[in-house]
Amino acid sequence: MAQNKLHPIPHPPRTPVLGNMLTVDGDAPIQALMRIAREQGPIFWLDMMGTPLVVVSGADLVAELCDESRFDKAVRGSLRRVRMLGGDALFTAETQEPNWQKAHNILLPTFAHRMMQTYHEGMLDIADQLVTKWERLNADEEIDVVRDMTALTLDTIGLCGFNYRFNSFYRSDNHPYVESLVRALEAVMKMRGLPLEDITQRKSRKKLEQDVGFMNGIADRIIRERREVPADDTAKPDLLGFMLSGQDKQTGERLDDVNIRYQMNTFLIAGHETTSGMLSFAIYFLLNNPHVLQKAYEEVDRVLGRDVNAKPTASQVNQLVYIGQILKESLRLWPTAPAFGLYPYQNETIGGKYKLRKRTFVTVLTAMLHRDKSVWGPQAEVFNPDNFAPEREAKMPPHAFKPFGNGQRACIGRQFAMTEATLVIGMILQ
Repeated sequence: MAQNKLHPIPHPPRTPVLGNMLTVDGDAPIQALMRIAREQGPIFWLDMMGTPLVVVSGADLVAELCDESRFDKAVRGSLRRVRMLGGDALFTAETQEPNWQKAHNILLPTFAHRMMQTYHEGMLDIADQLVTKWERLNADEEIDVVRDMTALTLDTIGLCGFNYRFNSFYRSDNHPYVESLVRALEAVMKMRGLPLEDITQRKSRKKLEQDVGFMNGIADRIIRERREVPADDTAKPDLLGFMLSGQDKQTGERLDDVNIRYQMNTFLIAGHETTSGMLSFAIYFLLNNPHVLQKAYEEVDRVLGRDVNAKPTASQVNQLVYIGQILKESLRLWPTAPAFGLYPYQNETIGGKYKLRKRTFVTVLTAMLHRDKSVWGPQAEVFNPDNFAPEREAKMPPHAFKPFGNGQRACIGRQFAMTEATLVIGMILQ
């Protein structure tokens, strides 16, 4: 069992050999870590079978951890296992891996704010399918919001990213890719490195290999078809086009097809799972806060008007400021990427007294960072979009709100996600 060499960092009780491996509920790990954080405070550590895991949620401490000259993204734990699907793509690569810098340089311009106009037509296409489905339902029919938001965001990244239609709203079941993706992620998240796990999970791991193979097959087919029949000059540019033709301006190198496949898998995983969660939580909060919903209706009436046949323009979407505040506040209380990992390059001390050895795995618990009362006040647990009113957001400490990660390793598609979500909420309310 690891000794408490991390003193004075507190830790919960542990057991011999396993340490705190069973302290965290595998079915609800974030809620378990939030509970421990409420008991232990803004920093604590867990003994993961002899390996320390430091969990931090205090705003002042997180601000130090976000110093990229001292700390870098850690690709460990469940994220390391996601490499089975994403390889050395942007999300799952180590910063030092050659393909990370190469892909970052090639793809960063494709997610710039000016590019959102390019993706608007595709986003509008899929959002229109969602609202058409909903408006045709009878008044007493229930809507599975999470399923429909998952369908919407998958179809959007498929169309805008790769000019591929999953056509989820024309199916009674999930697309086979979604079935494989969900099973694969569930299998990966169940891997905890416990003794005999290779034996007890043999069946699920066999299925995992099959699911990953199926996902890779779809990506490889899309790449192959695009290479055989390149998009003509009138086609809208998309992520796949940029990946196939883009060059790293620093080295002149291009991405190979295997890495492009990994990037596609990663964009489909990260690009739909997180945005669908944000949209689902936003609708939940709107339905539970009628005064916020009314204010949102008023903004939509003012900006988009009540003629549902008049489709929102990209310029109008940019004017839905209060909708943006609602989405950010939803991400504050329930960030769909509720934690991110870091490690120190060298031995470090944070908070003036907490010593971290070189390469110690540190998790920033975003869901609790966003509830730090020193930043968000005594009503930190209360849904309040005014937290992101322009004048208040301008005064916010720079590292108090981190739903997309940190620095150069932050989510490259955050502008895409926020633009898509703003359009969708606006059209639903209209």
